[in-house]
Amino acid sequence: MKLNVDNSEQLMQVAIGDSLFDKLKHQVEKDFVLANIPLQIPEILDHSDFIALIREKVYYLMMEHFAEYLNLMYIIDIPESAFHNIEITDTVDVADQITLLILKREYKKVWYRNRYQ
Repeated sequence: MKLNVDNSEQLMQVAIGDSLFDKLKHQVEKDFVLANIPLQIPEILDHSDFIALIREKVYYLMMEHFAEYLNLMYIIDIPESAFHNIEITDTVDVADQITLLILKREYKKVWYRNRYQ
């Protein structure tokens, strides 16, 4: 499976088009809980608010709890090679790029599970 998206908004449009947005929210929440990072996702939440929620949590973890951030990246299973493509500008932009990596990986998990189960 190859995702050709440039930002989180495009990825959300793919997830909505595949009717996997709710499953994606559930998977993200599940992996954050596994990393012992509570992420309260409201039931009624549109895709842009969902992206903002994850971006804010990633930013907070990077700035305040870096060990927990690294643990989250491990649990979500983002390959180390993906971090080599991140443009280091400021922390907000990096958090946005990390959010895209998280959403891509979580979407792949959901897509494969949906397709092969």
